[in-house]
Amino acid sequence: MHLPWNTGEVDDLPTIGDRIDSVSDFSRLPGGPGAQLRQIREQAMAFRKEFPTTGVPASVVTCDLVTLPYPTRFGLFRASRSIAPFLSITNRMLVIRWVDSAHRQQTLLFEPSDHEHGRYTPYFDNLSRRTPGFVERRVVIEHGTVLGHLKQLGIAPEEVDYLLFDHLHTQDLRRWVGTTAPQRDLRTQPQAAFPNAKVIVQRDELAGMAELHPLQKPWYQPATYRDVPAEAFLPIDGSVVLGPGVAVVKTPGHVFGNQSLVLNTSSGIWVSSENVIAAEALTPQHSKLPGLAKWSRQWQQEIVLNANTIESTADQYNSVIFEKLLADRSQSDSRFLQFFPSSELTGMWTTPGTRPTFTHHHITHHAREPQGAPR
Repeated sequence: MHLPWNTGEVDDLPTIGDRIDSVSDFSRLPGGPGAQLRQIREQAMAFRKEFPTTGVPASVVTCDLVTLPYPTRFGLFRASRSIAPFLSITNRMLVIRWVDSAHRQQTLLFEPSDHEHGRYTPYFDNLSRRTPGFVERRVVIEHGTVLGHLKQLGIAPEEVDYLLFDHLHTQDLRRWVGTTAPQRDLRTQPQAAFPNAKVIVQRDELAGMAELHPLQKPWYQPATYRDVPAEAFLPIDGSVVLGPGVAVVKTPGHVFGNQSLVLNTSSGIWVSSENVIAAEALTPQHSKLPGLAKWSRQWQQEIVLNANTIESTADQYNSVIFEKLLADRSQSDSRFLQFFPSSELTGMWTTPGTRPTFTHHHITHHAREPQGAPR
C-alpha cells in the first residue's frame, strides 16, 4: 500500500510537545514483561507527582458521537460470563482548550471520529453486511457529529489546532484534513474541514501503517490515507506534555503506537484511551458484571483488557497498569478511577448481562484560577 510517507519520510516530519523525561518507551525497558511492569509502576508514580505542576487546561467538554455493538469477547477479554455475544460501546469526543506560552488559545479534539465513514473499517463493514437493516437501526444510535457538536459549542473549525486519537483504528481522516486527489468512493476531493489542524500521532503507528501486519488489517482503513497530505501529521516519539495539564503518554500494546490522553482537572487526574472499555475494568473486584470479579481473582489479573487486537497483550496489560496508577479516584464513587474510556461500555436492553456497574458519561472541567506557568 502506497501512503504519502514511508519509513524515512516519517522521520522528516515536524513534531510537537515537551518530552516527559520520567516516562520511557515501555516496550524498550530492560528485562522481560514482568521486570518491565515493575519499572512502569515506578515511572507512573514519578509522573503522577510531577504532572499536576504543569497546570490545568482552560476547559474540557465531552460530546457523544455514536453507540454501536462490539463483541463481548473483545471488550471484556476472557472475563465476561454474559450470554450476549455483543455489548454496546459509546464513542465520545473530548474538546480541550488551553493557553500556550505565547498566550494563544489552543484547541485539541480527542477522538473526533468521522463515524459515518468509520463504519467501512473491514471488521465493522463485514459485521454490517451480516446484520439485517432493522436490527442495525436498533443497535446503532447516532448522537451527533463532530462538526455539529463544535457548532453548538460556538467553536469554528478554523479554531481547531490539533486532532488526537489513541490510535488510528477505524479512522478515516479525509474529510478532516483533506486530500491531494479526488476520492472515487466520496465522489469528490474533500477540502479540509479543519484547515489549521494537525494530527498528533505516534511515529511508530505511522510507520506501521505503511505495511500492515495481517493481525492489524481488520481494524484499519489504509486506502483512505493514500492521498492524505503527509504534512497533516505531527508525529511524536513517546510521551509529551502539550500544554498546561494536557499530556500524551505512549501506551503500546493495543497497537504498537497506542497513546493515552492525560488531563489534570479541577477533579484531579483523568486518563483516556481504548485500552479498556469500562472504569470497572481497572478495579474488577468491584464489578457486578457477570464473571469479572471472579475471573480477576482466579487468574490474579488486576485489570480486564479490551483485546480486539493481540499484537502485544503483555505490553497492553503493562500500559493499563500505568494508566491505572495515574488516574485519581472518582469523586462520585471512590471504588472506581477517573479513567474515561474513549469507547465506554453502555447498558442496552439488547445486550443482557453487560450493563456496567459504573459509568462516567462525561468529563467536565472549566478552570477557576490561572492555569499555571505554561511550559
